[in-house]
Order: sequence, then structure tokens, then C-alpha cells
Amino acid sequence: MRYLQDHEKKMRLAFNSLDKNNDGVIDASEIIAALKSLGMHISEVQAKTILSSMDTDGSMTVDWDEWKYYFLLHPAKNVTEIIHFWKRSTVHSLKSRKMRLISGLEQLVKEGGIFSLWRGNGVNVLKIAPETALKVGAYEQYKKLLSFDGVHLGIIERFISGSLAGVTAQTCIYPMEVLKTRLAIGKTGEYSGIIDCGKKLLKQEGVRSFFKGYTPNLLGIVPYAGIDLAVYEILKNYWLENYSGNSVNPGIMILVGCSTLSNTCGQLASFPVNLIRTHMQASALVEKGKTTSMIRLIQEIYTKEGKLGFYRGFTPNIIKVLPAVGIGCVAYEKVKSLFGLT
Repeated sequence: MRYLQDHEKKMRLAFNSLDKNNDGVIDASEIIAALKSLGMHISEVQAKTILSSMDTDGSMTVDWDEWKYYFLLHPAKNVTEIIHFWKRSTVHSLKSRKMRLISGLEQLVKEGGIFSLWRGNGVNVLKIAPETALKVGAYEQYKKLLSFDGVHLGIIERFISGSLAGVTAQTCIYPMEVLKTRLAIGKTGEYSGIIDCGKKLLKQEGVRSFFKGYTPNLLGIVPYAGIDLAVYEILKNYWLENYSGNSVNPGIMILVGCSTLSNTCGQLASFPVNLIRTHMQASALVEKGKTTSMIRLIQEIYTKEGKLGFYRGFTPNIIKVLPAVGIGCVAYEKVKSLFGLT
């Protein structure tokens, strides 16, 4: 009790020394000035990152109560030690934000061995089969429903068909998407497998945990599936009409090219909301069952990293997705012709 009372007095003095305008809160400009006094120049975005670690009400300022509870058990004794702590944490944040794909792979292997690179892949394989079958099958059915003559379809009809197909497939398999994310980000040994992960989620967080991130997922799948499937068919049909002569088979390279371009367009349109979805799926694991709202996550990402923060991880995602999509597309076309489908 004596330690806490003494520590609270020290933290009050530190708070007052940083609150230059005596308005009862610490803002970004005062953080910048405090670090500048130690010869460290930071941007307003970096200062807001420091603030957000203490700010609990989303005001982007820190009052005495927020300050007190944040530093309650922190060993810092005065404002100088606090500023040094911020300096270390800010530099660490900048370094980690600049982490590239290779260093990320090295970190995974170091933490869980070579097999950690395939963590969550079992449920991913189980998920992808019904998801793809549902999406492709639903797409063909929605196209028939939206075409007046059963043959001719415009861009809008193809986009709507693709979007509805994506929503249908994702709604059916979404719990497996959550399991895949939890297995992928969990520490080595945290889950013994898919069933163990499902049981722990159900016991610790309830049924609702299997649908965390569902809303941003739908917001992402509408443009992604719509653009991906529509652009793919438009490109393929354009090539057949103008360059194929009498052939009805575009060839593997053309199919892969059409698939790659259409998927890239879909990824660019939907990646920010997919990032939000993944954050929401993972937040309960990091914050012990508490899920941050979608709006709050958007604010946090924009404040900490700016507009480019919504595309963090885009490069490895493209590296992962494009080969899979290319292979899947070619397999789909070959199977269609094998069964006499159009």
C-alpha cells in the first residue's frame, strides 16, 4: 500500500510536468515535446501511437485516471524514465512495422520449427473444398437466375452473381475460417488440433466466437468474389471472341493470366476489410475474449499506420493466393470440360 501511494505521487508529478497547458489531459503535441527534450523527434502519428496504448476511451488524449492505471505497476520513477520507456517502445514499434517477409518466416521457424509454417493448414484444406464447391456451384445458379434468356449476361449480372456466391459460401464455412485463423496465430502447443481448438473456443468464448469478424468478412467478400469471378469470365470470353479463332479452349497460360489479374483486382478492392476481419478474429485471443469493434479497429489502424496500414501483409497474401488461384482455376476449367459443362 505504501509503495502504491508513493508511486502514485511520483506518477502525479510526472503527469503534471507533461501537461504543459494544465488542461488535465496529455495530448500528442505534449508527447512530441517531451521526447524532443531528449533529442528524439517523432511524428504526430507516432505520438498518437504512444497515446493509444494508454487511451481507453478513444479520445486520443490521456487524463489522470488513464495515466495512473497504465503506470500503476510500471517501475518508472519519474518523467525522464517514462520518456526513455516511450523512446524504446517507439523504436521497437518502428522496427517491427518494417519487418519483411523473410524475417517473418525466420521468426515463425524460430518459434515453432519448420512445421509452424503450415500451422492451421489442415483446417484450411478442409475449408477450401466445400467453400470452392459452394462458390462455383452457387455462381452458376445465380447466373441462370439473373439472365433473362439463360445465356447472355452483362457485367452487373456477373458481379452480382459472384458476390452472392461468395456470401453463400462464406456464410456456410465461416466457423472454419475462424478456426484456421486461431490455429495460425496460436503459439506452438496451444492447440493440439482442430477439434481441440474448437472445444476451447466454445468453452472459453461461447458460440459467438465462431462468427467474430463476420460483418467485415461479408463487406469484403462482396467486392472480392464479385470482381474476381466477373473479371475472370469477361477476360476469358473477350480472348475467346477476339483471339481464339475457332477454338473454345483458351489454353492454360491464358486461363492462369485471366485468373491472376481478376484475383489481384478482387484482392485490391477487398484487402482492407479482410484485414479488419482477421484482426477481429484474432483480437479475442490476444485480449482474452474481448473483441474490438470494427469501427474502433479502423480508427486504430489509421491512427497508428495511416492509409498504407490497411494493406499491411498484402505482398505475402498475393504470393500465397495467386498460385493457388491459378491452379484452382485451371483445374476448374479442365473438370468442366471433362463433365461437358459450359
